[in-house]
Amino acid sequence: MKQKTAIFFYLLGIYVVLQFLWWGYHLIDLSAQLNIKNGTVDSRVLMILGEGAVFFVILIFGLWKIRASIKKELALSNRQNNFLLSVTHELKTPIAANRLYLQTLLKRSSLSEEKKKEILSSALHENKRLQEMIDNILTATQLDNHALQLNQQEEDLKEIIEKLLYKFIYHRCDVDLQLDVQRKVNIDKMLVEIMLSNLLENAVKYGGGNPITVSVRDLKNAIEIQVKDLGDGIDKTQVNQIFEKFYRIGNEETRTQKGTGLGLYIVSELAKIHKGKVSYEPNQPKGSIFKITLNNV
Repeated sequence: MKQKTAIFFYLLGIYVVLQFLWWGYHLIDLSAQLNIKNGTVDSRVLMILGEGAVFFVILIFGLWKIRASIKKELALSNRQNNFLLSVTHELKTPIAANRLYLQTLLKRSSLSEEKKKEILSSALHENKRLQEMIDNILTATQLDNHALQLNQQEEDLKEIIEKLLYKFIYHRCDVDLQLDVQRKVNIDKMLVEIMLSNLLENAVKYGGGNPITVSVRDLKNAIEIQVKDLGDGIDKTQVNQIFEKFYRIGNEETRTQKGTGLGLYIVSELAKIHKGKVSYEPNQPKGSIFKITLNNV
């Protein structure tokens, strides 16, 4: 429907511009044919042409802005469609896996305790994936509805990061910790945990199994948190879009990594709520560096 609207808009815009030029041509031609020598009439013609030129410039600017808006809406619509496809697949996969695990436990009662623990561990892992995805969707909805409020308290940032790493990362890849903060900081613990969880999950997902570096710098009135990986990095042409809602890197048809395109959008929006920002820069020799800067903490 939106594509049809865009086509209609382009056709209408071309028609209006051509008609405007045609009217201008006829006005000039008519004044030339009349060969008017009266200065008052000539000034009126010039005034009409001048006002027409201003209107024409405004018209072109308006059409350009509307075109940019339609283009943005079409891109968002495509990303939303991709999001729905991804979510449908992401929901079905852990549900189907857990059903298989439960059926295995039910039908094969003779399994060893070790095998049962392995199956239960896999089921819990799938359940965790499902919970993380649902949490991200709920958080994105709260952000859209402006339902999240900042609740800052004095917290031990080192302890928060170490607990998150132990819970999510240590069993999946090596982590180099560089925590240069010797004081408690005034932060919203829940928002910081959500931001870090998403960045750490991305680092594991796209880091290619290489070690991850997590560092914290105390900037007196601010705190800078960096998450570095040694993956393939992000192409320069996509850097400006990675924090947009539903945006995912790569081709939707050939992409192998799972996700919904909400993680970096959530990080960016939560950083703003926390009076901070998130930024990206390429790592050396390869990979990505994501920086969260929290001010007045």
